[in-house]
Amino acid sequence: MAAWSDYLDQNQPVFEAELLDFVAIASISALPAHEQDVKRAAVWVKDKLRQIGMQNCRLLETGRHPAVYADWLHAPGRPTVMIYGHFDVQPADPLDLWHHPPFSPVIENDRIVGRGTSDDKGNMLIPVIALRALLATQGRLPVNIKCLFEGQEEIGSPQMPELIGNNRELLACDMVLNADSVQWGPQQPALILGLRGLAGLQIDICSAARDVHSGTFGGTFLNPAHALAGLIAGLHNPDGSVAVAGFYDDVDPISETEASFLQQIPFDENRYMEDLGLKGLWGEKGYSPLQQAWYRPSLDVNGIWSGFQQEGLKTIIPAQAHAKISCRLVPDQDPQQIRSLLRRHLEDSCPGQVDMTVTEFESIALPYRVAHDHPGNLAAARVLTEIYRRPPLYIRMGFSVPVCGWFLKYLGAHTIGFGFGLDDECIHAPNEFFRLSSFRKGQRAWCLMLHELAGCQMGG
Repeated sequence: MAAWSDYLDQNQPVFEAELLDFVAIASISALPAHEQDVKRAAVWVKDKLRQIGMQNCRLLETGRHPAVYADWLHAPGRPTVMIYGHFDVQPADPLDLWHHPPFSPVIENDRIVGRGTSDDKGNMLIPVIALRALLATQGRLPVNIKCLFEGQEEIGSPQMPELIGNNRELLACDMVLNADSVQWGPQQPALILGLRGLAGLQIDICSAARDVHSGTFGGTFLNPAHALAGLIAGLHNPDGSVAVAGFYDDVDPISETEASFLQQIPFDENRYMEDLGLKGLWGEKGYSPLQQAWYRPSLDVNGIWSGFQQEGLKTIIPAQAHAKISCRLVPDQDPQQIRSLLRRHLEDSCPGQVDMTVTEFESIALPYRVAHDHPGNLAAARVLTEIYRRPPLYIRMGFSVPVCGWFLKYLGAHTIGFGFGLDDECIHAPNEFFRLSSFRKGQRAWCLMLHELAGCQMGG
């Protein structure tokens, strides 16, 4: 341990400079104008893996944004562990709310500030640094390693199911360690036992052939914005539950084990509301906020638009109205089935005086869960307890990491969350940052974790 630990201590300025360089690449996967930046980030990752001594480093083309693969397979009899993360980032808008340009990262108050610092470039670089330290000081790794870093996670990983399914032999592994993950707090570790899945669609409502004068024509036909508002209002019951028939049919109940884990989670409802600036809570009756966010599915409007949007009043009846809707799903809901149920509900509810088009978004995510006593979780619990001097909490999270479900489906490999982001680091928002204390802590944790996994017995 002393050799790689000293190596980490001595090279922190180098690692920080590399992270600054990495974050400066505007690898925004959602915007076509940044397609080459995503490719540039992929090449940066591939070259870095080659520089540290990984082998078979290459880009895996997807028809859209590429992934990066590398391996080191010289530990016979030891588990094969895949390391996953992503190098694409969210758009940086609104730019005027950033204190510094989002792709000119800075270090201040022991934090690195810039788009993608926490999600996921800082967290993704941590295991690369751990591999570097172990190879530089020991000349080998404790386990067989495969790396798969993608460039389209922030748009839902639409091509990754096909890539994983078509490369089962190349990507075969005993487990996956996910660097795109979080801890509960600066001094409190956590292990994630489940992630919600995702399915979404867009609704387009049309009535007249063009926008018309509200004085001349108002009241004579159904305003599409009114029709859309009625459809959206009808998606929930008065008790906060989703009104779509069959929506809850395949929802798994909370197990006794996870219910006991949930009771150990420190949660302050008043602070929750204060942090979010809420006047009150709303949701499915009979469930706590954590139960709703982690163990129950949800349906939300992500965007809605129609008619005149600028300052002042333009007295028209708009010809069209639009909304984007997403559902967060839990085991054992199927995203395709949920989209079908939602489409049927909308078609049955849509007034006959307007035309409606429902378009399904290409990206879906399967809901995911892993047992608390999976060998990877047991190893991670030992490491996190050593690093933080306290045992981890066992939690679920409401967001999605789409590849977790695809790794399980196509490779039969469970994914263990092993990232060091925190929920206050403004991911997807202006002034995103990553604590350098977490950056340093994570490097040690990853080195220990890879050694800990060397003794894991993987069965079944």
